[in-house]
Amino acid sequence: MWIVRHGNRHDFVYPEWFNHAEKKYDPPLSEDGIIQAKAVAKRLENEPIKYIFCSPFLRAIQTAYPIAIALNLSINIESGLGEWHNKDWMDTPPLTQYPDNLEKKYLDIINWNYQPQIYPQYPETLEEIYQRTATTSKILTKYPNSLIVGHSVAIQGIIKALLNKNYQPLTIPLCSLSKLRYVNKQWQWEIQADTTHLSHLPPPKIAQ
Repeated sequence: MWIVRHGNRHDFVYPEWFNHAEKKYDPPLSEDGIIQAKAVAKRLENEPIKYIFCSPFLRAIQTAYPIAIALNLSINIESGLGEWHNKDWMDTPPLTQYPDNLEKKYLDIINWNYQPQIYPQYPETLEEIYQRTATTSKILTKYPNSLIVGHSVAIQGIIKALLNKNYQPLTIPLCSLSKLRYVNKQWQWEIQADTTHLSHLPPPKIAQ
């Protein structure tokens, strides 16, 4: 199983966007986030990936898009991979399905025959998102050689669930790549939040 965090967010670069955005909890990728997504697609273009599962949030779909193009695969939108709705900083619930204003190029690459297996029940505690992503990960492990594109906390929950007692928390950088392999009836963390495919790029732009 391959796991990629989405690229840099538009509101990380332009925080004022949040103040007037219609969907303030669903920002698109920033300009450098799009470049990051293309870099991780280049890294994965020769890997034997058969399925792509993606959070319904726009930044995740935009990150998955160049990967799907490189691998000639469709994108399965899985709501169980969605962002964590923390009531301490989100004053309205985020979406649980793909945005209704997606560009045609994204609509054309989504697999409409796939139905999400899990829908978040917002708001969630940290323990609840870990439970949600653990359930989602159990379902997705039935698809061999799959790629997951999601968010930092959701990715932590997936890896935590698969590694169980062997889990050691690790920061999940933007557009980082992880790989877990099932060996001898247990999951092993073979690549841990690697960013070497981004080494030729400037650091992500984050407004202070």
